[in-house]
Amino acid sequence: MDPHELTRMVDAIHRDKNIPKEKLFTAIEAALVLAAKKSFGEDQDIVVSVDRQTGQITGTHGGQPFDPEEFCLRIGAQAAKQVIMQKIREEERDVLYEEYLQQKNQLVTGVVQRMEKTTAVVSLGNTEAILPRVEQIPGETYHPNERIRAIVCDVRKEGTRVRVILSRVRPQLVERLFEQEIPEVADGIIEIRRVEREAGFRTKVAVFSTDPRVDSVGACVGVRGTRIKNITDELGGERIEIVRWSDDVQEFIANALQPAEVEEVILCPHLGRAIALVKEEQRSLAIGRGGHNVRLASKLCGWDIDIMTREELDQKIEAAMSDFVSIPGITPEIADELVGRGFLTYDDLSVIEPEELAALGRLSEEEVEKIVAEAERRAEEEGKVGALASDDSGSSASSPGSNWQEMSMGASGLEFRGDKSDQ
Repeated sequence: MDPHELTRMVDAIHRDKNIPKEKLFTAIEAALVLAAKKSFGEDQDIVVSVDRQTGQITGTHGGQPFDPEEFCLRIGAQAAKQVIMQKIREEERDVLYEEYLQQKNQLVTGVVQRMEKTTAVVSLGNTEAILPRVEQIPGETYHPNERIRAIVCDVRKEGTRVRVILSRVRPQLVERLFEQEIPEVADGIIEIRRVEREAGFRTKVAVFSTDPRVDSVGACVGVRGTRIKNITDELGGERIEIVRWSDDVQEFIANALQPAEVEEVILCPHLGRAIALVKEEQRSLAIGRGGHNVRLASKLCGWDIDIMTREELDQKIEAAMSDFVSIPGITPEIADELVGRGFLTYDDLSVIEPEELAALGRLSEEEVEKIVAEAERRAEEEGKVGALASDDSGSSASSPGSNWQEMSMGASGLEFRGDKSDQ
């Protein structure tokens, strides 16, 4: 093997593939050792060295030097070259893997090469990536030679290749687009605190300004909405809503439900529930089409949100008082305390902590168990009646908002009666 040819090959691969020269020389030495062992025997002590400057190959077999030229003739120059190229391909794979692993959750731009059924194959320049159907925005179509932007969501080694998987549905894509389109975000003046997204439909972005002179919402929207329009256009018309972050949970929940106007937010910390009181005409806006608005607001804030009018809340409180006192062992005083803490249904009562219930009415452990068991039984009966009613009518009698209101479990937090001083 000509030393000059070897050094030229290393230089060329280093420039074209961006593989460090030292890794290439190490790979060549390992490949030559492997090839030599096929000739001398796997158990033989063989050492091969390549001079980094001249490309001269030297080797020892059992501590005795052997002639590299004779060695190459014995094992076959072509066989040695194949082993070397295999090692180089592995190094190339590792370099690519590390490169794209560092770009995970970062934005990349590529060109669609072809469609393989529902998967788009995208050229990133030095490798091909795939955009699976599940990572595509619903309703989007892709055509050859079309430029697209996506985030790197996964990188895998597959044999001697690297599989890069892209996504256009994850919240990180919205974050990266904000960083590109809004200088204040890129500079850290405006922080993106949280993003919740239902790709292709709606996204809510909670933002906070570290500079009191900069309006976080206004800066993200831009003059006449130009900045947010660029992001919306990139996402195929997906609705982007900018929410002003607040450390005040009640204020933040009200902000998250925009564009609906919220009269008051009442927190039920024992259930991780927030009740947002709105006027009747604002109810559908607060819930949103298909429940998108209240669902995303709930995820954004970390609280399950019920949308109610004041009249509905009064009715629920009255019904809860009546239901709870009908359970043996619950006095009107205990029922009033339960309702004051946000427990409004049998289902709520069935998940109360026994110690909490015992402390409310100085109840024994046996009394508490009976009350919880009775609440569970009544909750199951209500569920069966509701299911039968739904089957009889052919569809659920509840609106999308009502269905969402009944999904109430979650984090702990502040006082139910809505007194912000308790925060």
